[in-house]
Amino acid sequence: MIKILLVDDSEIITGGLAILLGTEPSFEIIDCVNDGSSAVIYCQNNPVDVVLMDVRMPGMSGVEATKIITETSSAKVIILTTFDEDNYIIEGIKNGASGYLLKNTEPKQLIQAIHSVMNGQSMLSEDVLKKAGRQFQPQFAHPELSELTPRESEIARLVAEGLSNKQIANKLFLTEGTVNNSLSNILHKLELEHRTQLAIYYLTGKSGGTDGHF
Repeated sequence: MIKILLVDDSEIITGGLAILLGTEPSFEIIDCVNDGSSAVIYCQNNPVDVVLMDVRMPGMSGVEATKIITETSSAKVIILTTFDEDNYIIEGIKNGASGYLLKNTEPKQLIQAIHSVMNGQSMLSEDVLKKAGRQFQPQFAHPELSELTPRESEIARLVAEGLSNKQIANKLFLTEGTVNNSLSNILHKLELEHRTQLAIYYLTGKSGGTDGHF
């Protein structure tokens, strides 16, 4: 069972999500809290697999809470946002969010996102990815992808396609440790902090669409 914590200051939102996600046999809604501080304390003291996190809440914001939760617990965070909160996207990604979805995301997509995050992937909705792409370049001046070795370029491409390190290792006939080390080198070379930033950087520098699943 995937243990899910719902974080939103609106009981209508948490109640609706609890009903929606409660129909999925592999999900267990373990609790609902209404602010970032409560979410941090809960994750530090209870086993939580995935946190569905609102952005704007009284006291500690969802973006601030995400940073602490990802640094001090094993929980993965998916931020749920609205169209007028796109200024938080880059900050949320930098703070370790594994997913960034709009609150009006279709139920099937939200369920898929939770499963994907649990499998070591990251999820951004198409609209969020577009917004992130527009924000990413002005805020980050990074070296070119051409500075990567052929193997590093292939690993970066597979990260952008949504593969976990284990899946990349199997596909390229490498050990998972080699992939982990290569990914660390890639992030260092490109002056990035984690794989979600790498996926956005790779995808926004390429032509063609994406469904936001990586």
